[in-house]
Amino acid sequence: MTSEYNAPLGKRHTILEIAVFNATSALVAAAAGADRIELCENAAEGGTTPSYGTLKTVKQALSIPVFPIIRPRGGDFLFSADEFEVMKWDIKMVKELGFQGLVTGLLNADGTVDKERTKELVELAYPLQVTFHRAFDRAESPLQAMEDVIACGCSRILTSGQVPNAYDAKELIGELVKRADGRVIIMPGSGVRSGNIARLAEYTGAVELHSSARILQSTAMAYIKESMQEDLTTVTVDTDEIQKMKAAIASAQ
Repeated sequence: MTSEYNAPLGKRHTILEIAVFNATSALVAAAAGADRIELCENAAEGGTTPSYGTLKTVKQALSIPVFPIIRPRGGDFLFSADEFEVMKWDIKMVKELGFQGLVTGLLNADGTVDKERTKELVELAYPLQVTFHRAFDRAESPLQAMEDVIACGCSRILTSGQVPNAYDAKELIGELVKRADGRVIIMPGSGVRSGNIARLAEYTGAVELHSSARILQSTAMAYIKESMQEDLTTVTVDTDEIQKMKAAIASAQ
């Protein structure tokens, strides 16, 4: 039987998830048509756990699903015991605030999925959905990593196919989708834009796709201290690009 995950592109609803790095961008992305938000802070570090104020503000403002990232710092995904405790407290906070899901991921030093602690976080998060994020792209064996993530109870895997741009790894992503066979959602992300999103979905069979639609916003400060030599731009989302991605998806369905 054909599952909703591997059905032909024209017979399913494709989800567009947008990664944002502040509360304002979350609201803008939702207004532009995002189906789901991955809520992060600290774009320069690849995304870390949002503050309580950011979480509270976004949860109150949006009705679409919002999945906060649970990541205590940038860098690698080999977390200490203290960092793991932080992650557990943050998951409890996200549950208390009423979010529908979260995004996280842990690896062992040898590049395998940290199954024991990932499963513990999934069980702590229940009934929230858990996305295993791009820690997956740093795993030694993607096919084994997928099986390990499935065994941990995660709902989906965000992956660029272990290269910087997901479209360049469409063959591997397609293989992951096929082998997953509906047991977990494989969600391509990184470098996904309106010019390739429909082709990537069609080739891989992915029913959920992820993009930051990232642009830089100039400061609104009238006075800038030039002697500080600072870059005061902030990361936000390109509403036109989000709408173009939605249109590209719709035209292919």
